[in-house]
Amino acid sequence: MNQTRVFSTRNLVLMGMLGALSAVLMLFKFPVPFALGFYTIDFSEVPVLIGAFALSPVAGIIIELIKNLLNLIINGTQTAGVGELANFISGSILVFTAATIYRRKPSRNGAVIGLTVATIVMSIASCFINYFITLPVYFVAFGMNWDTIMNMSKAINGSITNPLTFLVLSVLPFNLLKCGLSSLITLLLYKHVSPILKGSIR
Repeated sequence: MNQTRVFSTRNLVLMGMLGALSAVLMLFKFPVPFALGFYTIDFSEVPVLIGAFALSPVAGIIIELIKNLLNLIINGTQTAGVGELANFISGSILVFTAATIYRRKPSRNGAVIGLTVATIVMSIASCFINYFITLPVYFVAFGMNWDTIMNMSKAINGSITNPLTFLVLSVLPFNLLKCGLSSLITLLLYKHVSPILKGSIR
């Protein structure tokens, strides 16, 4: 799709609306039993994925940015901005990967492949993001270290004894579950929503 058309005034408004909807969905989150409390599941990536499929991968990243900026304005931050940064990076990887594959194969099979690959790529990338970016910044901001995380994690899963097992047994399955659920909902909704969105594209 021509980028000029994608970034028309009407579609910029559409991105803003999808970003706002995603920010609202971030308010509804719930923990999972195998991960620490600050790893929570929400479905805010669904509007972002739908927007990325309908508009473009770059538009998806913009919607992701709007979502996180609005969330900061609405909720503030309890993680010194670390959680929001991680959400933006991981979400951008998810939507950009899924939408790029879908644009090359714009069909239901293309959407399934794109979302599956994106879920795997993002879940693996999240391990590196947590290890090299998110958690080190979190440690500095809150005076924590890996020992603190290990002690908290062992109370949930005794098999977690070092950073590697924490990433493999906690961070990786958490992101697979979160992205998998968002991908499934996107598949169920996109066929019904896309005619409305694409009808708005000028």
